[in-house]
Amino acid sequence: MLFRPNQRLKLDETDDKLFYAYPRFVTHVDEGFIQQLTDLYRQRLKPNTRILDMMSSWVSHLPEEMQFAHVEGHGLNTEELARNPRFNHYFVQNLNENPQLPFPDQEFDAVLNCVSVQYVQYPEAIFSEIHRILKPGGVAIISFSNRMFFQKAIQAWRDASEATRVELVKRYFTSVPGFTAPEAVINKSTAPNFLQWLGAPGGDPFYAVVAYRCETN
Repeated sequence: MLFRPNQRLKLDETDDKLFYAYPRFVTHVDEGFIQQLTDLYRQRLKPNTRILDMMSSWVSHLPEEMQFAHVEGHGLNTEELARNPRFNHYFVQNLNENPQLPFPDQEFDAVLNCVSVQYVQYPEAIFSEIHRILKPGGVAIISFSNRMFFQKAIQAWRDASEATRVELVKRYFTSVPGFTAPEAVINKSTAPNFLQWLGAPGGDPFYAVVAYRCETN
């Protein structure tokens, strides 16, 4: 197991569905982060493939010029998911209560998770499911910054430094047999901390951890 029981705890242990019941039509990171994420998607995703956007909302940051065979959305707020123009279909599910995804094996070419991994209490189960539903050679891209709903992030994430969080997500991948060695994409902010929190342009650091399902597994 990756964590001791206390490391999975949140400051707010009420049902996540209650916390996300009210739609938030905002982006939780700045434009610089979003552009870097879109560029990374442009580099790593392939057109006319099947994508799962996990723990998503009303925007997916996919490159506008790329068309996909199917984009499946997942999240906890129906109104946000319904507003997302890239989704062909979406569903609501609390992965901390039920981590099993409602898809057959090898269903997707890519699984994406943007600024939400810090809320996952049982990453071993979630990343095992990501591996199961990816096609051989399929990619998982987990992106995050230093922002979060602090009361809903797990203790292991709250207590970690930004560098340690990168290593933590790498461990999520390596805890599951059958992924390639995870690769970190890091672009630290050059803005002082107080300007980052005030939302200064270019203030949000960009982190992504990328791994592929092994071709032979």
